[in-house]
Order: sequence, then structure tokens, then C-alpha cells
Amino acid sequence: MLGRVHWLSDRLIGLSAIVGTLGLLFVVAVIVIDVVGRNFGAPLYGSQDLITMTMVIIVFGGMSLCDRDGGHIVVDIFENAFSPRLNRVIDVAAALLGAVIFVLIAWTVWQSAQLSLLLNLATNLLRLPTAWFQYALCVFSLITALGMLLRAVSLMLGHKAAGAA
Repeated sequence: MLGRVHWLSDRLIGLSAIVGTLGLLFVVAVIVIDVVGRNFGAPLYGSQDLITMTMVIIVFGGMSLCDRDGGHIVVDIFENAFSPRLNRVIDVAAALLGAVIFVLIAWTVWQSAQLSLLLNLATNLLRLPTAWFQYALCVFSLITALGMLLRAVSLMLGHKAAGAA
């Protein structure tokens, strides 16, 4: 059962990373088109809207992959002073706390998206509905929370953490 959940989690993490990568490529293309257009006196209309909204996809799309691969900043100044058991407890607690934080982020942004729909909020120039991007942030946050929860379970079962020596 846990293996199947890990398989699904890995696929969701991979998908969110691909979406984040596509967002990054899109932003690079928009910036290049905008800069070249400015040289010819015709900048890309709405480039700021496109870049700003796509940054949500870039950052939160890659968050779960960063967590799975152990890419978050870790300060291990007391790790050698603690027993391996205490270090494992700290790692489990950190993963669980991270999962709770990302669920709370998703919940808060979900409520904000509901308000955005109610007020019909959109970007300034292109009038892109902000709720779409808020919903994407919710999905990416929940994928990250799932990955952190699975990491906590794996650590509790005795597996080594990603990025551990």
C-alpha cells in the first residue's frame, strides 16, 4: 500500500516539476520577446502580468521536488551532538511540521481564491483571473504536503532521509 502511495506521489511530484519547468521556459520566452520588442519600440503588452502570475507556478511547482531530493536549506550545527534516534525524531517532526504548513498555505490560498472569484479579481493589463493561479498554488502546496507526509512516514519506518549522508 505504501509503495503504491509513494509511486503516485513520485508521479505527482514529477508532474508538478514539469509544469514548473514549463512555466520557467515560458517566462524566459516572454522576457526575451519583451526585451527584443523594446529594442524595436514595441514591448510585449502584458508581459508583467504573465511573468508575475507564472512565478507562482515556477516556485510552487518545484517545491515538492526540492523537498523530495533534500534540497531545502538545513542547518545541522547540532546534528553530531545528538544521537541518531534524536536526529530521526527531529527529521520526522520537521517533515510533519512542513506538511502542516503547506496544508495551511493551501487552505488559506483556497479561501483567497474564493474571494477572488467573488470579487472577479484579475491582473491589471491582461485581465487574467487570479483565482486560476491561486488554485494552482493550492494543488502544488498539497502535493508538497503529501511528499512531506510520506517522507515522515518513511523516516518513521527506518528509511534514510533524502540528502542524508
